[in-house]
Amino acid sequence: MPVPSHARGYENFSGEIGRTTADSTPEWTYPPAAPAGAPNIIVVLVDDMGFSDIGPFGSEIDTPTLDRLAANGLRLTNFHTTPLCSPSRAALLTGINSHRAGFGFVANADPGYPGLRLELADDVLTLPEILRANGYATYAVGKWHLVRDATLHPAAQRDSWPTQRGFDRYYGSLEGLNSFYHPNQLISDNSPVNVEEYPEDYYLTDDYTDRAIGYLKELRAHDADKPFFLYFAHTAMHGPLQAKPEDQAKYRGRYKEGWDRLRQSRFAAQLAQGLFPEGTQQKPRNTEPGYEAQEWDSLTPEQQSRFERYMEVYAGMVDSIDQSLGRVVETLEEFGEFENTIIVFTSDNGGTAEGGPEGTRTYFAQFAQVDDPDWERDVPHDDELIGTAKLGVHYPRGWGQASNTPFRFYKGQTFAGGVRVPFVLSWPKGLPSTATETGVRQEYVYITDLAPTLLELAGLDRPTVRNGLPAKDFDGISAVDVLRDPTAVSQHVEQYSEMTGHRGFYRDGWKLLALHDPARGIDNPLWQLFDVRTDPTELHDLSDQFPEKVAELSAAWDEAAWHNTVFPLITRQDLAKRRPEEARFGEKVRILPGTPTLERYRSQRLIAYRDFTIAVELDGYRPGDQGVLVAHGDPLGGYLLYVENNRLVFGYNAYGRYTTVDAGEIPSGSKHLTVSAIVRPHLRWDFTFGIDGVRAAHLADQVQLIGMSPWTGISVGLDARGPVAWDLRERYGVFRYTGNLRSVTYRPGVVGVSEDIQQALDSEAELIAE
Repeated sequence: MPVPSHARGYENFSGEIGRTTADSTPEWTYPPAAPAGAPNIIVVLVDDMGFSDIGPFGSEIDTPTLDRLAANGLRLTNFHTTPLCSPSRAALLTGINSHRAGFGFVANADPGYPGLRLELADDVLTLPEILRANGYATYAVGKWHLVRDATLHPAAQRDSWPTQRGFDRYYGSLEGLNSFYHPNQLISDNSPVNVEEYPEDYYLTDDYTDRAIGYLKELRAHDADKPFFLYFAHTAMHGPLQAKPEDQAKYRGRYKEGWDRLRQSRFAAQLAQGLFPEGTQQKPRNTEPGYEAQEWDSLTPEQQSRFERYMEVYAGMVDSIDQSLGRVVETLEEFGEFENTIIVFTSDNGGTAEGGPEGTRTYFAQFAQVDDPDWERDVPHDDELIGTAKLGVHYPRGWGQASNTPFRFYKGQTFAGGVRVPFVLSWPKGLPSTATETGVRQEYVYITDLAPTLLELAGLDRPTVRNGLPAKDFDGISAVDVLRDPTAVSQHVEQYSEMTGHRGFYRDGWKLLALHDPARGIDNPLWQLFDVRTDPTELHDLSDQFPEKVAELSAAWDEAAWHNTVFPLITRQDLAKRRPEEARFGEKVRILPGTPTLERYRSQRLIAYRDFTIAVELDGYRPGDQGVLVAHGDPLGGYLLYVENNRLVFGYNAYGRYTTVDAGEIPSGSKHLTVSAIVRPHLRWDFTFGIDGVRAAHLADQVQLIGMSPWTGISVGLDARGPVAWDLRERYGVFRYTGNLRSVTYRPGVVGVSEDIQQALDSEAELIAE
């Protein structure tokens, strides 16, 4: 009998409905299934790794897994990214130009314009969403950095978190960087992982790798055929640089000759491998003001000794990444699926200059380059600690230029050193030997091309709608012809670039470039013109010879900028602005014992550039109770208040320079302990400590923790994750408070408006841009 018209819930059912199953016919619906034989896809994205840092692109660093993949696959030597990490990640995962995807800068700002939304919009489809709609399992591991830092905390909306953007599972860090020994916050799927203390042998890259392999094993234990997409986005090689002891030891003494000779040897290897056309010249050492690298032979023996240690750590980290990939490849081979897995390996931008001319042993101190001769940008430490969990270091920019061999400049600029990176692709089953026998492609390919290329290789369709909205079209163009045919010509013939005033425009082998000069203003570029077909290293400026080409390409840049929501152009000072709603992060908060460690950015807003008071409430102190009452930070900077031997102690870690204050014995029955911080000139704090309303001690003239410090958020009743004080951790572990702690209350004051605070805010944006 027909279903009555007043019945509900049967509208989309195509079987037969009767009053009983005897006169009904069942019908089932199924999720989409991938085409038979569809390949697995793995994209390995490294952070801040330059063109020459792996063996297939001229490096002396041991990368046997990548050597193998490149030898039997393809190397793209003319692959370009955006100049910074979040924009490149957005472009890779959407196939859309970074500004148009909402990421004209990294997700550590919020100036309030369409091209700088800094979260993925509702009408932007991601590659995992497309693949999942085609029947793939989708996994992400590692760095995300596509979430505004104001929405990193667990009470925030999660619209731009990985599992809301197409990934079935996610494990990693939403941040742009992290400690490799004591990550400040890790996310599993959609929630923070509440870690109090990491194991002694913990290392972030290994943790990521274990989780990625676990996802694949779990999938195959439940479904033998479903293809998968694994997006493995390393936190390495972003600073702070930290490597396992055995990986550092492997490179001990191998960089004594310095960066000038390393650049020569790497370029010679690149030429021998056929990565550049005959006649290509290497960029001499950068000498432009603000970008210059020192001559290695001009350094003191002490500097050379320390600087080579930085590079040993960096090389150990690259080696570790190759080991990680090797473990993933071994897992594929165990499954018998290596032959039908597309593996892509690349970097999000070039090597960085953020370590400055001399590098640093105190990573976060450099985020406050104030006009103060007493500010320690590089707190001295024993060189034996370089690369360990106890320090956050970064190399001098001379190593950054070596990383970018043979190009000029660094991450953050639109010249090749900032945007031309290694690219390796392996797919034994899908790329015939006729495609891979030469192994090298020198055609222009841009990062937005990767998504459409992978979809075409896998034979998959792209939906046209997301959440009921028409999905933005790809800006990228499939490079499949270039991959399959060594004689094919790239169809991606023009591309704009822009980052904090640095500009670029590529068209048919011509490249127009401009370094932003603050003295000229944000919209007054000094253009340079290069024919990169004959001058791939951008050495010979032809702008005076071809003014008509400069006019043509600069007009094309303008048109592309309007088309991709690049305007308004944003200065680095503009990037310090935040939406007014963030003021609520500076309101009083009462934190109970047992509360998981607060997220980093939310914790910082309680103390950054302002007076603040911390009020600790006890249920009556009992002699013998001891432990940490409140801790904020880790070895890279922070503070903590604790009780030891019945005495109240405050420890202050000023980017690695540690000071303690004994505030005296705590009387039995005491209920109220306080820390008050008052802002002083030149980014300093004066601290006062109280016991039951009585002033107990004072600590004056301490440098403020600003920028991204303290890195680890606030914990109550213990010093969780990375220790603020190593000595205390070694004696007591996390030193959980043994008494009855009721709460810790933060009362933030008004943010200061002094000239030195504004200068520090501006320098934060500048360093993030680098």
